[in-house]
Amino acid sequence: QVQLVESGGGLVQAGGSLRLSCAASGRTFSTYTMAWFRQAPGKEREFVARIWWSDSVSYYAESVKGRFTISRDTAKNTVFLQMNSLKPEDTAVYYCAAGPTLLRYEYWGQGTQVTVSS
Repeated sequence: QVQLVESGGGLVQAGGSLRLSCAASGRTFSTYTMAWFRQAPGKEREFVARIWWSDSVSYYAESVKGRFTISRDTAKNTVFLQMNSLKPEDTAVYYCAAGPTLLRYEYWGQGTQVTVSS
């Protein structure tokens, strides 16, 4: 059974940092892309960042570029999202996802809440 389990969310003041983790299990993800999405209350889910498991090539949404960093630890089968210089508009539930292509994410985590106070 494939599982993606997020952790690391919480409450932080504007300008602060958080590090999210996504522990993946249940299959081999070596050919997959791993991504973070987020959904704020009353808004649609939006893409945040992605990374190819095989070569760690990454891509970011413009809104987080320069502040967030996605990385992966192949030994621990874990993907991270380091979030710095957080803003109130970063407040959302953050989801980890995995898929064989950039357009198809087959697996999703349950989400972790990130709240940034002003």
